[in-house]
Amino acid sequence: MTSATQVLEQSVVVFSQNYLPLCRINIKRAIVLLVSEKAEPLDFATEQNGFFVHSPNLILYVPRHIRLKITSSERTWKVPPVNRREVLRRDHYNCQYCGSSKHLTLDHVLPRSRGGQHTWDNVVTACERCNSKKGDRTPPEVGMHLRTKPKAPIHPTIAFAEKFWMEAQARLE
Repeated sequence: MTSATQVLEQSVVVFSQNYLPLCRINIKRAIVLLVSEKAEPLDFATEQNGFFVHSPNLILYVPRHIRLKITSSERTWKVPPVNRREVLRRDHYNCQYCGSSKHLTLDHVLPRSRGGQHTWDNVVTACERCNSKKGDRTPPEVGMHLRTKPKAPIHPTIAFAEKFWMEAQARLE
């Protein structure tokens, strides 16, 4: 038996009308969406797939997954500009050559002097040591390797959906 505090700390996955996983919300927000009929449950009422919330006058079943019934006008999301803050965030504040998290700079994989552009696919985080070692050359010329391939950030909803489906697949295996 779970306590009221444990139940209120749980989260619920919200799906769009098209069954795209959008985000996780706390159980209180899920109750508001269900009671106001802005969302519907996606699970059958079993203790394993959801939570029963008791009040003095009501017992409410809150599933682990709900689907929005309302159409939301989604904000348009733009790829953020290539700047120091966004590149550091994308690379998790680690040098993409050695993994260090100290004295970080930005590095153009294909140097600008050789026609490299200031784009998401060409800019990475590098520590001062690796950046000066690489200099005006490409990583293969210096014998360095990138830990991850640089790419533009993706829409937060898509990132959440990918993570959600990976977790769901791992649970099935």
